[in-house]
Amino acid sequence: MPPRFVVLCLRLVIHRQLFDKSFWCGMIIPHFKYINIKFMKNLNLKKFGELLKDLRMKRDFSLRDICKKVNYDPSNWSKIERGLISPPNDETTLSRWTSALGLRGDSAEYYNFIDLANIAQGIIPDYIMQEKDLVLALPAFFRTVRNEKPTKKEIDGLINLIKNS
Repeated sequence: MPPRFVVLCLRLVIHRQLFDKSFWCGMIIPHFKYINIKFMKNLNLKKFGELLKDLRMKRDFSLRDICKKVNYDPSNWSKIERGLISPPNDETTLSRWTSALGLRGDSAEYYNFIDLANIAQGIIPDYIMQEKDLVLALPAFFRTVRNEKPTKKEIDGLINLIKNS
């Protein structure tokens, strides 16, 4: 199991902690839980957009320059940087972006970029879905993040997954 799973779990827990302390907390206003989801999605889109813009600026690319280099629409790139739309979900496009932004395929910065893109899209990364043990542990993990009590067996399973990563 890749250690990225542990990092991704921690990111989701941290996002959940921010979420619980937010004004729109579902425990304070239970009838507005749908607002919580929209708030978190916007937060994740903005976080990815800020990373994308920071990486572009570090390489001294203008918006139009980077878009020409990766063959992407400047208007949509700008919307992604501002957190208005999700990043693309196909690996080919994200791979072109990481190459153009100078991220090596085996670096922590590369994996952080891909993980944040997946989180912004609201999808579970492929490397997690390919691991049978991880997929079986996801329901317990999601219940834990939602502050619902998992069973002892589920907790033990999560602990074993983390220890063995």
